[in-house]
Amino acid sequence: MRAFTDRFRPRAARTGRRRTTAVLRQAAALCLHYPDRDFHARVPLLRAALAEVAPSPAAVLLTDFLDEVCAWPADRLAAHYVTVFDLRNRRSLYLSWWREGDTRRRGTALVGFKRLYRAHGLDFVGAELPDFLPAVLEFAAVGGPEAAEAGSALLCEHRPGIELLRFALHDARTPYAGVLEAVCATLPGPSPRDRAEARALAHAGPPREDVGLAAFGDAPSIAHPGAGR
Repeated sequence: MRAFTDRFRPRAARTGRRRTTAVLRQAAALCLHYPDRDFHARVPLLRAALAEVAPSPAAVLLTDFLDEVCAWPADRLAAHYVTVFDLRNRRSLYLSWWREGDTRRRGTALVGFKRLYRAHGLDFVGAELPDFLPAVLEFAAVGGPEAAEAGSALLCEHRPGIELLRFALHDARTPYAGVLEAVCATLPGPSPRDRAEARALAHAGPPREDVGLAAFGDAPSIAHPGAGR
């Protein structure tokens, strides 16, 4: 299956269970992007890919999501996305924020994401920070077997934050909760420990410092080798 977006350049094809997981993660990644014209143009491709891995529960969740949001006017969906994923509402798509909050430690975490992508020969070319959940999902989906394992490990490492986001989206009664349900369905579990950590984080909130991430707000993307970036 070709990547739904050009964030990364795929290096190897997959078959069987690995391919199913890759399709689901790539589809979830696209669903979690801002719903611009590209998103709407790719909906038929998304539906076709999900039909190939049906009746997977995660595929059903993602198909149901598409059925619901594609019935909305495009401007309504765009406004809903912005409202839902406002960081101030504790529904951030940036994974290191759930662990580090707006602290100096987050800078180190962001560097770690970049190094992991590069170590597996994948080039991050998006405009977002490298801990953006759709980017991590795509990393786990479009690389070779070793990248898939590293991506799965990265998702599991940040599962408390992912679970916390899932709880928050359910509380918000948004269709995007189904996408997070699908993401969690591609991971081992759910494990009680992950849920407990997510609930504890939901109660305490992420750490904060007076010095935030102004320096990282426009962090450079990972460019293709030789691109001069």
